[in-house]
Amino acid sequence: MATEIHIRNLHAGYGAVTVLNGVSIDVNDTETVALLGTNGNGKSTLMKSIMGLVRATQGEIRATIDGQALNLREMSTEQIVEAGIALVPEGRHLFPKMTVAKNLMLGAYKKAARAELERSLAQAYEVFPILKERREQLAGSMSGGEQQMLALARALMSRPKILLIDEPSVGLAPILVHHVINQIKTLKEMAGLTVLMAEQNFTQAMRVADRGYLIVHGEMAVQGTTEELYGSDLVKKYYMGL
Repeated sequence: MATEIHIRNLHAGYGAVTVLNGVSIDVNDTETVALLGTNGNGKSTLMKSIMGLVRATQGEIRATIDGQALNLREMSTEQIVEAGIALVPEGRHLFPKMTVAKNLMLGAYKKAARAELERSLAQAYEVFPILKERREQLAGSMSGGEQQMLALARALMSRPKILLIDEPSVGLAPILVHHVINQIKTLKEMAGLTVLMAEQNFTQAMRVADRGYLIVHGEMAVQGTTEELYGSDLVKKYYMGL
């Protein structure tokens, strides 16, 4: 059954400051969609709006999960997570003084996720074998790349159907960015996820995305396939200096 997100004419912001101005986006069943844009253009605000962390002032945020239609604007963040949507936030937000294993266990706090705990751990360690080696290490003592892997694996532990990933490349060396983006693709295929990934690194994001949207000043400026985006004058301006 279909699992997807559809957003229409979304307006959202912080107090009197409007960040998103009439944004519309579709993430179809089992797609990986890249949300592109430089800092301050609204990518994180869109992610937080989907999760109910920022309340939209106008527009629709609807999801279908296993064929069930949901109006996310009417749901709390807890209800959204319970329904099967998970966010890997920018900055990772791990528990630094807890071990890798305990961080992963905390990701499985949903009742349905606890029933699948052993299977989820096995999948997490299969995709991110370094986490199995470091399972007794404190999360805060790991490298940036390892922490990003842990944040992704922790989200997997909640058994999501839709995964939102906010800026996975931030603070990582280029070679680690390549590795983490590859692992996102593996994770998505293994768990059959529908993925929306906000990312500044255009080249790396489009290696694994089916489609992409470029957001500029809180508005969707360009959308299309990898080929269409590479041909866009705005993409050339923002990412290629042309």
